[in-house]
Amino acid sequence: MTAELVRGQNHPLPGTRLEIRVSAGTPVVAGATLGDEQGRVLGAERVAHPGSPTLPGLEVSRQAAADHRLAVDLEALGEGVHRVHVLLALPLGTAGPSRFAAVAAPFVAVTALDGTEIASFTLTGLDAESAVVALELYRRQGAWKIRAIGQGYAGGLADLLADQGLPEAGRLAATIQDAIALGASRSVAAPPPRTSDDARVRTPGPGAAVGPTPAGAEPPAAVPQQPVGDGGPINYAHPRRRTSTPPSPAPVAPPAAPGEPAPPVAGDAGGWSMDERLYNQVWGMFEDLARAVAAYRSAVDFADSRMEQELDRALSDPRGRMGSAGERAREEARVKREDLVGRAREALDRDLAQLTAESEVVEPALPPPYARWDNPVWHAYRVPMELPMALRIGDLTLPEQPELRIPMLVRLPLERGLWIDSGRGGSDEAAFMDPDRLKGLAVDTAVAVAARLLAVYPAHEFAVHVIDPAGSAAGRLAPLTRSGVLAAPPAAGAAGVSEVLARLTERVDLVQMAVRAGAGADALPPGMDTAEQLLIVNDFPHGFDDRALNQLRYLADEGPSVGVHLLMVADREDASEYGPVLQPLWRSLLRLTPVPDDHLADPWVGHAWTYEPPLAPPGSRVLEQVLGQVGEARATWPH
Repeated sequence: MTAELVRGQNHPLPGTRLEIRVSAGTPVVAGATLGDEQGRVLGAERVAHPGSPTLPGLEVSRQAAADHRLAVDLEALGEGVHRVHVLLALPLGTAGPSRFAAVAAPFVAVTALDGTEIASFTLTGLDAESAVVALELYRRQGAWKIRAIGQGYAGGLADLLADQGLPEAGRLAATIQDAIALGASRSVAAPPPRTSDDARVRTPGPGAAVGPTPAGAEPPAAVPQQPVGDGGPINYAHPRRRTSTPPSPAPVAPPAAPGEPAPPVAGDAGGWSMDERLYNQVWGMFEDLARAVAAYRSAVDFADSRMEQELDRALSDPRGRMGSAGERAREEARVKREDLVGRAREALDRDLAQLTAESEVVEPALPPPYARWDNPVWHAYRVPMELPMALRIGDLTLPEQPELRIPMLVRLPLERGLWIDSGRGGSDEAAFMDPDRLKGLAVDTAVAVAARLLAVYPAHEFAVHVIDPAGSAAGRLAPLTRSGVLAAPPAAGAAGVSEVLARLTERVDLVQMAVRAGAGADALPPGMDTAEQLLIVNDFPHGFDDRALNQLRYLADEGPSVGVHLLMVADREDASEYGPVLQPLWRSLLRLTPVPDDHLADPWVGHAWTYEPPLAPPGSRVLEQVLGQVGEARATWPH
């Protein structure tokens, strides 16, 4: 029976190999410290955190996420370790909440490796704290116990670590926050709560007012939220997700055969329009796949651990290590392991079959912003009059089912810039590729992403600029230049770099001043383009001096909030001479790769997902045809 602990209560632990599961409803950092008998942490090497996630007997997550699974082997901790403190902290310097009072109470459960829950604790009563000691595992008279702590710290990780006697706690806290920022740069952000169309942040069009974000708008949340009858969040639990009741009828699934799950239907998630229902359904599929694979991997870990334990017990007697007894023990342990893994795989295969069936229904029903280039929906493409909720910028897969591709949807307008990594050190596949071919594919990926952005914006609401200092990408950029969708020809040389950056930096400054003053668009200089702007930068840092470098960093930091977005095509090694100066720039951008690579993490369990870029099929002219329509619409739009 599970012990539901309250603050200060303890409970015995029946085993020494455990999982600690955290559910927070918003991205949090999970870590742990190893203390002596007095609970003192003697050095940074005794702290497990995203930058150093593995210690003997302990493993924590590598990035902030809404759910965590911490693995603990108490027997492997060492004789000097008497206390293990499990820490939770809110990521600082992000758009998320900065104190626990602003989020749902985190829930922590201690389970055996087979998933049996031993004890749980809900961390209530937190207020201004941004870090908290959730649980303590402690050794008492040779046995291990668990205690619910719930001690919060308004001063964050630095105060928490200092309270445990850690030397240079402030420096380690800064190191952990740096690791969190690096993890955030590779994490796919979960969708924000639904807002009305009126509340969406949009760059002002001609005659529109320029003002701050509406008071009712909320920051992005960690999990999809939709209004339901009782005011709670949508439950995306597989196989059927409870959804809100939209104002227009949602598709109804045909009757299921007895004992069979209901057939999937495209658009059966909650939402106020079909696009929103499909958007929520895609995110539901994403979360379902993440959690199904997490359960499978956990079961395999348990099976491996149990086999090791059984072999250790069976072979602890030297007389049983040799001959038929030893062989029989090994075979029995192996058979049990295969049985457990087989049952786990059967459960996973059932989930994968349902998700595959759902994907086969949903994928053909997607509108152009969410659809792959090979979807026939592009044959009927027309330049839109309204901005959609989101945009597909690639696909995500896991090795357990690489054929099941989840659309990678990002909300519009973009909240952060994009970086197409053209370096050979970016992935295993890139490491063996010809550098020139890899850089060419990176430009092709940038063109494909830019084309998708141009295709989903109204013709007068999006402008694209290109910086190509040496002109090395002229051929690859031809789909953009020939179609007439660029605001100006690609800028070349140091003078071209300086001119484009100065113009966009001035635009950011002017719009920010208008926003702060609550002024209307008529306060902006006559003739200033109020459309959202995308700057594509190739061959960085070629052609950039120190001033241009600072301007680029400024655009990356301040541009998205006022409709100026950055799309970099760069090899980080080419800019290595700048050292740590450029670290904030790289971390502010969402890294994408021109070849498949497992570098992106989901916001629920933090799997490494393989990203596939949104390139058009070989021989297809769909990209050029779509850009041609956009170019014609731009040319005929009245100025």
